[in-house]
Amino acid sequence: MGMWGDTWRGRSYDLGRMNLRELWVAYWTYPAIVVYAALTVASGIGALWLAEGWTGIALAGLLATAIYPVAWYLIHRYILHGRWLYKMKWSAAMWKRVHFDHHQDPHKLEVLFGSLVNTLPTIAGVTLPVGWLIDGVPGALAALSVGLGTTCFYEFCHCIQHLNYRPKSEWLKRIKQLHMAHHFHNEDGNYGIVSFFPDRLFRSYYGEVRQRPRSPHVFNLGYDVEEAKRYPWVQELTGAPPRDRPPGAREPRNADATQAAEAS
Repeated sequence: MGMWGDTWRGRSYDLGRMNLRELWVAYWTYPAIVVYAALTVASGIGALWLAEGWTGIALAGLLATAIYPVAWYLIHRYILHGRWLYKMKWSAAMWKRVHFDHHQDPHKLEVLFGSLVNTLPTIAGVTLPVGWLIDGVPGALAALSVGLGTTCFYEFCHCIQHLNYRPKSEWLKRIKQLHMAHHFHNEDGNYGIVSFFPDRLFRSYYGEVRQRPRSPHVFNLGYDVEEAKRYPWVQELTGAPPRDRPPGAREPRNADATQAAEAS
């Protein structure tokens, strides 16, 4: 295991109590991120090796960049926030791991990252067909490389949004505020991580918490105690009833989370 084992084995990371330097170490030693980065380089080299020119792979990469935030938005809104995955025994564990755990404890780093079993097929499914239509195998590899690299960027920005750290960049500050509102005020909006254009397009954007009422399901995504009685599989895996307001949410651990909570 080497560095991975030293950094991650048997450990839990709380972004609300970490600094930027500690995040850099944890981020770049997390196995999923290392895999994304390695595959980004490998698929990019493959695209360059097989391409007969720059035009096709460049177009494939640009299109992959354009569709990524829309794909993320649709998956986040209609699958991860859909109330149907926990209702089926075969998909309850996946939903719990991929998104429920993250909303139950938004600062827990190891459940912020998606599982490779779920993320890699999704990234490939979104990017490979687009690239293939434009430039065959080289285009598919170029689009995949862009999708994987974009995932690394999105995931790091996602970490910053939950980190006990106030960014110097005004853009990072703004997307952090919007994402904290999604986690601490009303989950039915601001589904973006880096780009909130799809939220504006599909009318789920809210720029200020006063524009939306506080949601009673912001931490459990609708899987409350009553739902757990009907569909017990997530609760059985968790070993405890779903929480309406986790302890960490009572005293948010960074300024943007505090702002969202106080407005609630």
